[in-house]
Amino acid sequence: MGQAATQPINWHLKENAREHHTSKFSGDELVVRRGQAFTITFNGTEHPEQNLTFIAETGPKPSKATKTLATFGTSSTASSEGWSAVRQSSSSNSVSISISSPHNAIIGRYRLSVQSTASDSPSTAKLGTFVLLFNPWSSGDDVFLPSKAECEEYVLEEFGIIFAGNKNHISGFGWNFGQFQGDILDICLSIMDRSLYYRQDPVTDVSHRHDPRYLGRVLSAMVNANDDQGVVLGNWSGTYEGGKNPTSWTGSGEILQNWKNSGFKPVRYGQCWVFAAVLTTVLRCLGIPTRTITNFSSAHDADGNLRVDEFYDAEGNHLERGADSIWNFHVWNESWFTRKDLGPSYSGWQILDATPQEESGGIYQCGPASRNAVKEGEVDLEYDCPFVFAEVNADCMYWNYDSATGKKTLILSKSTEIGASISTKAVGRDDRVDVTRDYKYEEGSTKEREVFKKARKKLGLEDKFDPTAPTQEEIEQKPDISGKFKVAGSLEVGKDLNLILVLTNLQSHAKTVHIKYNEYQQQLTTDKTIQVTAICHVEDGVQVLVQRNIALDNPAIDVQVLGEAKVNKEVDVEVVFTNPINTDVMDCVLQVEGSDLLTGVLELRIPPLKASEKSSTRFKLIPSEAGPKHLLVNFSCDKFADIKTFKMVNVTH
Repeated sequence: MGQAATQPINWHLKENAREHHTSKFSGDELVVRRGQAFTITFNGTEHPEQNLTFIAETGPKPSKATKTLATFGTSSTASSEGWSAVRQSSSSNSVSISISSPHNAIIGRYRLSVQSTASDSPSTAKLGTFVLLFNPWSSGDDVFLPSKAECEEYVLEEFGIIFAGNKNHISGFGWNFGQFQGDILDICLSIMDRSLYYRQDPVTDVSHRHDPRYLGRVLSAMVNANDDQGVVLGNWSGTYEGGKNPTSWTGSGEILQNWKNSGFKPVRYGQCWVFAAVLTTVLRCLGIPTRTITNFSSAHDADGNLRVDEFYDAEGNHLERGADSIWNFHVWNESWFTRKDLGPSYSGWQILDATPQEESGGIYQCGPASRNAVKEGEVDLEYDCPFVFAEVNADCMYWNYDSATGKKTLILSKSTEIGASISTKAVGRDDRVDVTRDYKYEEGSTKEREVFKKARKKLGLEDKFDPTAPTQEEIEQKPDISGKFKVAGSLEVGKDLNLILVLTNLQSHAKTVHIKYNEYQQQLTTDKTIQVTAICHVEDGVQVLVQRNIALDNPAIDVQVLGEAKVNKEVDVEVVFTNPINTDVMDCVLQVEGSDLLTGVLELRIPPLKASEKSSTRFKLIPSEAGPKHLLVNFSCDKFADIKTFKMVNVTH
């Protein structure tokens, strides 16, 4: 056997990338999709008629048994079952070969070599490495997505909109997924090689990488740092020393680069939308169609009884009792693939959640849960269906708790509170699409209650005595009066708030509630929300809880592109911000990024601004690619954290 020399090779990078929808990857390594042929030409073949045998291998201990090693000769037609090579053309000193991989090939980086048997001593030559990805354009692939427009959006689009706020006041902000930028592909491959699964058993882990179900679950664990030195460390404390406020990120690229450059130490800090956005980047990069989903009034049902208990004292202050909670909004992912383990009716969109909320199988991972299974209450199906079902459909109990006596009294129960306005970005447009009906039947309908009962029964909750549950009498009691908060005037950070508390029994009674900026400034959450609560005590009657979550609008920032944006030509951009409050704002920073518009994140310091003063900041872009691109802008100062906007930039040649 001859020595393994390295053979000069033409990977036909441009042509192969065009055919395989991988042109956006930067770098000089071939990136192709499985189940589809790619062409290579190599030199130094003196006898074109000789027998050639190719070896494609991946992972630490390649073997045919684990399908991490394939050995295949040339044939007249491509195989639909395994790896194959078809001779395209040959000349006196070169040969062109079309190589095909199976639809269920393991994804990752492969080493390719060729053996020739032209003379008495067969020789092996290394041809180099290439990366193989999932193929949503191929009907044989588990991730096949029939709509070309959806493939464009959920695999190739580098810009997204994530929805936030609350169900009464939905806002959206831009995010740069950047899955094709720089060395993001290499980082995504190294995420797989740093998982607990890989570290425990690398051979078995790599052998499962043909399966999007397996990889989705592994990556939902790796994007959070809880068990495995994963990518992002969560922080909900409100203090972010030693890291960045989760609201300050505008894209995944900086996070993934920081993780790699620090020697794979978790990046500080993230919250739900950061975990979901990073997982979107990784899965789109690997070729799995993925989108972010925002669920408003999202339940965290810690004890698995499909009920969320919220406690208040007599003054209406929320009490931290019990592990259940309701998030104004929560962001997770949906990825598109078949579920051969469950059957065709459960294929399609699968829920994955990288936010570390509850352990699953001993580590912080969640999903894939079939969205169809969640809608139908099939909570006994893998993976984590009960948890996701509760997020969108738990019943909500509000209790008054007397700490002196330990007595709790049910104020009201709601079965229509949880899981509202479930949202995602539209395909090909910067609009919001409501997908609530894909998660559950209409709230309050007979069908929705039937599904809820079915889920409780499957979890063994229907016949089980629960000492913490309210009595039927408590649930059915009706207060003599009802109430609600109405908003009067604008809802802007920095301005006083005017609310009207309207109480109604036989007649209405209105009371004005005025909240000054300096009273609520310290209570503002990172997502610019305050909760206003009133408990109305009725003599000899049932108490009434009136509550409203109020999301405030940030001041506006204006972005203008000054001139025509052309490939490889400088163009000026101007960002204008006016200080809306009557005190100075200090520590002003402008952060800008955008795939194919600039490299990395541009950070600009801005001088302090007096009351009502306007700042104008200019910088230059040099676009690298034509087409519609998105510029993301984030402005921060000591009084306003992370005011975000984005601007579409049409780049021409």
